[in-house]
Amino acid sequence: MRKIVHVDADAFYASVELRDDPSLRGKAVAVAYHGPRSVVTTATYEARQYGVRSALPLRTALARCPHLIVIEPRMDAYREASGIIRGVFHEFTDLVEPLSLDEAYLDVTEPKRGPKSATRIAQEIRRLARERTGGLTVSAGVSFNKMLAKLGSGMNKPDGLTVILPEDADALIARLPVGEFFGIGPVTAGKLERMGVRTGADLRRLPLTQLTATFGAHGAHMYAISRGIDDRPVDPSDDRKSLGTEDTYDTDLRTLDEMHEKLIGLSERTSRRLSHHAVAGRVVAVKIKFSNFELLSRQVRLPAPVQSAPEIERVARHLLSADLVAGRAVRLLGVSVSGLVDPQGRDVAPTLFALV
Repeated sequence: MRKIVHVDADAFYASVELRDDPSLRGKAVAVAYHGPRSVVTTATYEARQYGVRSALPLRTALARCPHLIVIEPRMDAYREASGIIRGVFHEFTDLVEPLSLDEAYLDVTEPKRGPKSATRIAQEIRRLARERTGGLTVSAGVSFNKMLAKLGSGMNKPDGLTVILPEDADALIARLPVGEFFGIGPVTAGKLERMGVRTGADLRRLPLTQLTATFGAHGAHMYAISRGIDDRPVDPSDDRKSLGTEDTYDTDLRTLDEMHEKLIGLSERTSRRLSHHAVAGRVVAVKIKFSNFELLSRQVRLPAPVQSAPEIERVARHLLSADLVAGRAVRLLGVSVSGLVDPQGRDVAPTLFALV
């Protein structure tokens, strides 16, 4: 059985700003670029009390919290702090999978040093991260797979540690709202709730055949996670040059309307990934696999970078035209964004995603 730790820095960008300017402590602060299409990258917990959160349009954030202090991102400062935290990780294991500047999975099944207990390792990581970064806090989740470890890291924020033992997992999953499961976004959660599925226990009652008939390959994923099954290993490689999502459907899509409907969820999930990494992209692509396994992709370079789901969906709909499909049945669709830049249009390297 694996021992997985998920570490998530608390309001990371905002916490760096508060560390470097103590006069901001206790105030509603958001980190965001200024501009008509800007979104919040991180907000302090004081700002979150007003509904200000990551990926929220800055215009909306200011309407909800007129006294919000908005600070332009300082990526060099965030990368420096992340490098320190990454150094702590690698003292215990080389199996580190960074998800963004402020978040990573660690496999500590066979640690390089220290205690064999994953819980004690997580405690030591939290202590060293705070000490070496000048007071930044991280929350950690410890469990036997990635899904549950990530769930745990969010349960007692900020500055929390949650351990989910195998014997406790079933009861926790049973009462968990479906929208809090890994990989279930707002659109899918809404559809499940309309089906009367509101918790993990409700989801667990649905047979695999019904889930795959309704949600395609994503239904099989939901069937597994509702039972606490997640066999994904911690992957230390990180060479992303694009961000995107794709789904394979058990039942082929046969009309353009069906395909365009699927683009809504794909675009939404892609947009969330872009927002999480605080990047936008100049190139939008769609991927199509037909029922005969023929694979096509189409992309377009845009004059301005995009990040929001409506923008991505609009471009994806244009690419996924009737002429391209030509009446053929489709078994897979994907939407991705590349040509990654920060929201101000400045190029970013793939190493933005690593904790360096």
